[in-house]
Amino acid sequence: MGLANLIAHVEIVVAVIAALLIGGAAICTATSFCYLGNKFLEYTARQPEIAQMLMMRMFLLAGLVDAFSAVAVATGLLLFFGKNPFVADIFRAAVEHIA
Repeated sequence: MGLANLIAHVEIVVAVIAALLIGGAAICTATSFCYLGNKFLEYTARQPEIAQMLMMRMFLLAGLVDAFSAVAVATGLLLFFGKNPFVADIFRAAVEHIA
């Protein structure tokens, strides 16, 4: 009974971590895009002649922000739907403890 409870607790913790990764990526990406767009519009209003250069840099940074969120979401989904490596370690420790 103790092994089943331990595995259930590990699965719950992994699910919470996966949810935090996915939710945190969404919140941070939305915040970053808002800040990035705000600064782009602010500096374009100040100096319209450098709008093309700023737009190029804004899209580069938007791609980097989006790549970070994609990695975080992929990691969260892998933890949530993939094979949990922590459960294999629990089984290995339980077998060593019994033997």
